[in-house]
Amino acid sequence: MIDQKIVFLGTGGTIAGTAANAFEHSRYTAAQVGVHELLAVLPGWHNGSGAERYLVEQVAQLDSKDMGFDVWAKLALRVAHFLAQDDVQGIVITHGSDTLEETAYFLQALLAPEKPVVMTCAMRPSNAVVPDGPQNLLDALAVASSRGASGVTVVCAGAIYGAEDVQKIHPYRLNAFSAGDAGPIGFVECGHLRLLRDWPRGQAASLVSELADAAWPRVEIVMSYAGADGMVVRALLKAGVKGLVVAATGNGTVHQDLEAALVLAIQQGVKVLRATRCAEGQLLLGTHDVLPLAPGLTPVKARIALMLDLMRAP
Repeated sequence: MIDQKIVFLGTGGTIAGTAANAFEHSRYTAAQVGVHELLAVLPGWHNGSGAERYLVEQVAQLDSKDMGFDVWAKLALRVAHFLAQDDVQGIVITHGSDTLEETAYFLQALLAPEKPVVMTCAMRPSNAVVPDGPQNLLDALAVASSRGASGVTVVCAGAIYGAEDVQKIHPYRLNAFSAGDAGPIGFVECGHLRLLRDWPRGQAASLVSELADAAWPRVEIVMSYAGADGMVVRALLKAGVKGLVVAATGNGTVHQDLEAALVLAIQQGVKVLRATRCAEGQLLLGTHDVLPLAPGLTPVKARIALMLDLMRAP
């Protein structure tokens, strides 16, 4: 039987951040500590046995607010590489919390992995008097090591969330994530998993080999609100935008002036999707809808779905 390994890929974030003093939780600099140093909490790390089980790679080192397509492409290629190895059981990715939900959805939509790809983070810097990163890492390791686990998940504060459902809902508390109506997949309790529903499944986008040289289509998000008009949409059309996502009110309603500009965009060959500003629920088809829906996706995830769709188009 092949000895199964866990791969750790570091990208920076608060989990790798440091503050001027151990009692400062909100003012710190992200992405200061390498992933090898963060993994000192793992079982067997210090006695040498960890080298037999863990593969570690620093893919990037950045504050996740600055996440971009170049890092996404590099990360996806490395994840795909390790997923293809027979001796790899699962992958853990350390990531900043700000754009974690976007990277998670991107990897799930692109790869739909049969093995577990577990993303984790921290809300406190690594040198906080009581950091949350070490426990999150151990919990992520438990998920990645679990037989039967699959898909891209996010593990934070003991909860396991699916990539399609997870959303950051709080700027600084330790349990900063939610999955809305869907709820968590389960919980990690003393290193053991208590599952509530199935692991994420999906169909891969089959674009991995093209990512290194990919031309990422420009897709922007506009918001509907009281007094909204079509000025931003018209400006984006002049700038050559390829896709637009509208963060709509309620059940996908859009201000009439903004909607008229979005209809014009469609007539000019621009792809348009509607998502909702609401934190829970998903859009239901209405009688007078004129703009396509992105049911179940937040605006930022609808943007990723639309980008991948445009990249697949001939």
